[in-house]
Amino acid sequence: METLKKMVMPTIQENTLDVTLLEPRQKHPTIFARFDQLSGGECLTIFNDHDPKPLYYQLLGERGDVFNWEYLEQGPEWWKVRITRRGSGEAGHTLGQIAAKDIRKAQVFKKYGLDFCCGGKKTVVEACAEKGIDVTRVEQELQQAGKDRDVHPLPYNEWDPGFLADYIANTHHRYIKKNLPDILTYACKVAQVHGAHHPELPAVYELVEHISTELSAHLETEEQILFPYIKVLATRGAASKTEELLSFGPAGNPIRRMEIEHETVGQTLEAIRELTADYFLPEDACASYSLLFRMLSEFEEDLHLHVHLENNILFPKTLELEEQLGF
Repeated sequence: METLKKMVMPTIQENTLDVTLLEPRQKHPTIFARFDQLSGGECLTIFNDHDPKPLYYQLLGERGDVFNWEYLEQGPEWWKVRITRRGSGEAGHTLGQIAAKDIRKAQVFKKYGLDFCCGGKKTVVEACAEKGIDVTRVEQELQQAGKDRDVHPLPYNEWDPGFLADYIANTHHRYIKKNLPDILTYACKVAQVHGAHHPELPAVYELVEHISTELSAHLETEEQILFPYIKVLATRGAASKTEELLSFGPAGNPIRRMEIEHETVGQTLEAIRELTADYFLPEDACASYSLLFRMLSEFEEDLHLHVHLENNILFPKTLELEEQLGF
């Protein structure tokens, strides 16, 4: 046993605690004492003979969401976990902030059904607690996603707000305008043909109609009012409060309106997904039926990224620029 432990114990000098050498009643108090000695960015690696997951929840409950938990080894005989105290500016990052910093991690949120766009103001701990999801598993997958060097996401968070606004209009707005009329047409057709045997389909058509109406006015507001204002704001910077900016006024109110409309459309798409049992195709589904469900799923995927770019990157950058101008 001792030989095996020596093989898996760190060979480099680090802040490590072999918990197996402690009496049971001293284990958690000793770990807590060592954690409390850490400064921001410093870590403690613990070595144990079983999964120390209960320690995660105790540490979270007594110290708060101020640490990262990373499994370096996971059994079957030995577990090694690195616990890193976050810096003062890192604690409690929200889903939206995490996705804005590294869009690769959004795939983990999607896997577990964690809303990083409309519901992006929750922390990972809060979002997992609401859904009863094992937060240690989610955080472990987030760490792995951040190490995936084969994926090179676009650096949305580094873009100028004016450029990002143009990108959203030319990519995601254009996608909606091109595909939503076809989705509405197929939703109507499929409801007429299959509605008698699948009573959820007329309801799906009504919900798609609601989305079409909501987004039509929404896109017009962004393209005719909000986005031009953001582009002027980004171009002029904090140089002066020009008459053009002052005539529009602070963007806080229209941004809140856009966020509310994002949430409404997101909830409508969730309702469609529930009605269709996650777009499950019945045996009598025709080609149009299959195409409708595929288009709805792709539309939802695009909208998640679209809303994320606005709620978590574009809008915060806009409000930050306004703050520089003293609005």
